[in-house]
Amino acid sequence: MDLSSIRVVEGAVAETSALLDQKWDKICYTGNSRVARIVMAAAAKHLTPVLLELGGKSPVVFDSGINLKVACRRMIMGKWGCNNGQACISPDHIITTKDYAPKLLESLKNELENFYGKNPLESKDLSRIVNSNHFARLSKLLDDDKVSGKIVHGGERDKNKLRIAPTLLLDVPRDSLIMSEEIFGPLLPILTVDKIEDSFDIINSGTKPLAAYLFTNNKKLKQQFVETVSAGGLVINDTAVHLAVHSLPFGGVQESGMGAYHGKFSFDVFSHKKAVLSRGFIGDVPVRYPPYTKGKLRLLKVLISGSLLGIIRALLGWSKA
Repeated sequence: MDLSSIRVVEGAVAETSALLDQKWDKICYTGNSRVARIVMAAAAKHLTPVLLELGGKSPVVFDSGINLKVACRRMIMGKWGCNNGQACISPDHIITTKDYAPKLLESLKNELENFYGKNPLESKDLSRIVNSNHFARLSKLLDDDKVSGKIVHGGERDKNKLRIAPTLLLDVPRDSLIMSEEIFGPLLPILTVDKIEDSFDIINSGTKPLAAYLFTNNKKLKQQFVETVSAGGLVINDTAVHLAVHSLPFGGVQESGMGAYHGKFSFDVFSHKKAVLSRGFIGDVPVRYPPYTKGKLRLLKVLISGSLLGIIRALLGWSKA
């Protein structure tokens, strides 16, 4: 591409800091909320607007009465199929009812084995963890005393190859470390509630996620989900696919980001909507200029009120009866 249109600067903290010291028309950042705060603080020095596409704890709600096999396969592809959980829109945790959890868990185990085999650490279809720091972070989440005994499937690790198997955890405490930060990896906690509607209260009690997912055939529940859950984007009966629909805006809200892009929305977010008004010299109305006589004031008042009869009266000089 023409270098007057685009430049690529490779580097890390030092290079990024130098870029942030410059004055820009717009800054777009994708990543975590910690760095986003640094970017936003630097942008504030120049009053530069920002587009922040972050992440969060994107929940998946499983209702009963669904095609469970299809639902699990779609959820697995959104979680482990998207870079082994290392994606901003990756499902972070599941919420379902206590009665439905055993059936859901069994289906997930079966489909995981169908996709990645009995030894997923050897699967060529499963991504490795991006680096040793993230491997250590994920291991810390698994080794937490509050959740280490909650593993019901997976949990195998290979530090040398930076591989972690798809891992299911059942009924982890909501105050545990794994539920207090974005997981961004192959670990999937399953929370249970008495009524499926209670899942929406759990979602809304935390920070607003980048995405929220619901599997259901219940029209009323779909409507309640859309009306009550605040997230960057919502998907019903699938996961992650909204990212590829260019006619939909993609972005977060509050902790999961600000602004939206993709498709035409990308053009709009990097454009300033400049207002332009052009007039001729005919039709200059004296009433806008001083001195403001009683007649002028009377006409201005009726113009503001929008009363056609009042405008006629004012032009004819008739006082209001």
